[in-house]
Amino acid sequence: MGLFVERVGPLEWLCTGVTLLFGVTVLCMVKRSPVEKADVLVWRVLPALLGLLCVATLGAGVGLVVFCAGCLISSMYLGVRALLPVGDKAVLITGLWGVVNNAGILGIPADAELLPMRTYRQCMEVNFFGAVEVSKIFLPLLRKSRGRLVNMSSMAGGIPLPRYAAYSASKAALSMFSGVMRQELSKWGIKVAAIHPSGFRTGIEGTSDQWDKQIKELMENLPAATRQDYGEDYLLGLKSYLLHIPAYCSADLSPVLSAALHALLAKKPHGLYTPGKGAYMYLCIFCYFPLWFYDFFISKMMSTESLPRALRTSEAESKNL
Repeated sequence: MGLFVERVGPLEWLCTGVTLLFGVTVLCMVKRSPVEKADVLVWRVLPALLGLLCVATLGAGVGLVVFCAGCLISSMYLGVRALLPVGDKAVLITGLWGVVNNAGILGIPADAELLPMRTYRQCMEVNFFGAVEVSKIFLPLLRKSRGRLVNMSSMAGGIPLPRYAAYSASKAALSMFSGVMRQELSKWGIKVAAIHPSGFRTGIEGTSDQWDKQIKELMENLPAATRQDYGEDYLLGLKSYLLHIPAYCSADLSPVLSAALHALLAKKPHGLYTPGKGAYMYLCIFCYFPLWFYDFFISKMMSTESLPRALRTSEAESKNL
């Protein structure tokens, strides 16, 4: 030990101090931010310790070379990467071209008056706020790559459809968010697209057990007067409506996938895609025809045989008169 101290000169002490300072700084950064510590130890602290070891054993020159080479390699490795916070973790991303926000829930299709507030909040949380949060997290990388942001909205996000108040409101919010982002991010070179598919069999409607649970919750939370006016048979009939949804949906998802691929890879992507049967036609009718005509058209396309109890009673009384 005495021989080692005698051989250490000012240059050796300088290199030792620099490497130690570098290591302490990196450890402080690790403590302040939720990054993957193993990755940082390998690519930041290890070069510093290796340089320190070389200073102690081989002299200042070799130690300085090892230290500089280690820093250069680690910088090249992490330079094109970003540590992004996702929840309480951090994800290491090696560059990013596109983000597709595709998560979504439907809730139970029912009259807006019948839906519990919990359904509205759940739809907004997943369909809208989730997409906004994911977009905000990855936008720094998209700005660097001048990439693409694609939001999977719905035909119900562009036109009003009965029994889809919670779902439609959340998807409409997502569609408007996409439009605003398309305008704001154009100066960064980012292309933003919204996809409004019609009905496809994705399983978003849920299972029979889930329907029973949702209908039971819906009935238990209704005010007595509302439950009386609608009638239990009308409320239980909501399940039969759910059973018929797949019949109006396409099993071929290729139009949606093609739209997403075009939005991600085309040189000049569209701002809005309407894949699926009727998606564009319904939107045109809503935009270019009088509202009374659109409402009449939708009432015929989505008519149901069941009526609330109060309306059936009223109709019966009118006929008797």
